[in-house]
Amino acid sequence: MMTTTSRPFRSDNPALDNALGQLAGAVEILGYHAGIHETLATPRREINVAVPLRRDDGTVQVFRGHRVQHNVSRGPGKGGLRFHPSVDIDEVRALAMLMTWKCAVVDLPYGGAKGGVDIDPSEHSVSELERVTRRYTSEIMPLIGPTQDIMAPDMGTGEREMAWVMDTYSVNVGHTIPAVVTGKPLAIGGSRGRGTATARGIYHVADAAMTHAGDRLKGSRVAVQGFGKVGANAAKIFADEGAVVTHVSDAFGAVANGDGLDVDALLAHVAATGSVVGFDRADVVEGAAVLTADVDVLVPAAIDSVITVDNASDVKARYVVEGANGPTTQDADTILGKNGVTVVPDILANAGGVIVSYFEWVQANQTYWWTDAEIEDRLAGRMRSAYTEVAHHASDHELTLRDAALVIGVQRVADAHRLRGLYP
Repeated sequence: MMTTTSRPFRSDNPALDNALGQLAGAVEILGYHAGIHETLATPRREINVAVPLRRDDGTVQVFRGHRVQHNVSRGPGKGGLRFHPSVDIDEVRALAMLMTWKCAVVDLPYGGAKGGVDIDPSEHSVSELERVTRRYTSEIMPLIGPTQDIMAPDMGTGEREMAWVMDTYSVNVGHTIPAVVTGKPLAIGGSRGRGTATARGIYHVADAAMTHAGDRLKGSRVAVQGFGKVGANAAKIFADEGAVVTHVSDAFGAVANGDGLDVDALLAHVAATGSVVGFDRADVVEGAAVLTADVDVLVPAAIDSVITVDNASDVKARYVVEGANGPTTQDADTILGKNGVTVVPDILANAGGVIVSYFEWVQANQTYWWTDAEIEDRLAGRMRSAYTEVAHHASDHELTLRDAALVIGVQRVADAHRLRGLYP
């Protein structure tokens, strides 16, 4: 029987409040007592640092950086580094918590971590971004390492920034440590398949979910909200696998074609212009319309909290496959469930990135590199087996896929706590 605690599991930050609410639901289903609940809700370690930047014009600007290790009971922390002006400690705490459950539900030997700096990359030169990345890395050096906490790309960062993190860390310890980050360029120890791993994982679970329900992905209609690294690759993979991608959007606008977008041409347009806006083989639509498009599959792949009580009832897709972290609020999740929408939750749907990050870490530690085919085979196996396990648990216990995934992940982390004991 659960007991109460004086510490409230609430936050004024929507992302953290959503993450805490999801944990509370899993704890209630599992029947854990308040001490376990508080242990699972509380970050193990976190650090806040000042990141001063000498700009190219000689002026100095100070940014705020954060790194949170939510849980390390199952292994070293694992999580991305985000560059975005809205980054704050509560957002990082929420994302680190989601990483804990994500790594557990796909059974990786990692805990959850996350980091970020409140900088807008679009407003800075490459040399300024390098100085910020290196200073941030040097400030959090005591907390990171190949057996402590392994960074990866996230919103606003990529393989370039991971190369800078690896070099900064390696220079400080005196020799090259490729395994301190994942998502690096191939030339310095990156893994094949890492750039498209999240998107390919989304495809695999979408296909698994539709197959499980007796539907077919080939020929289905798909909308992708967010056309960044994840969304653009997802649209390309869905189209290549025979789906009809009808709607896409980015931060600047949205386009649609009822007969199916030419995704290759759209990618070329975005590469040339920086946005989907102005693509002449599609109609202009409102960005919000992508979320409520008349499609079979909706992939929200941009930011958190885009499906809310205000638009959840208007979602027409039969499958929502969460490419972003936390794109659906708790209240919206309830509405989608009542309307018969299958929601494949973020901690499962977008786990392809951390799975191939794990493969990269393993390869770096072994100094032995796998082929594209080996990566794809291992990724497909992990994603599809994880989906099958979650779907069976949901069916056996009359839970949603989200609740089933959370219960599996939370239980694995709690079991690790129990088996390791409490020190001292």
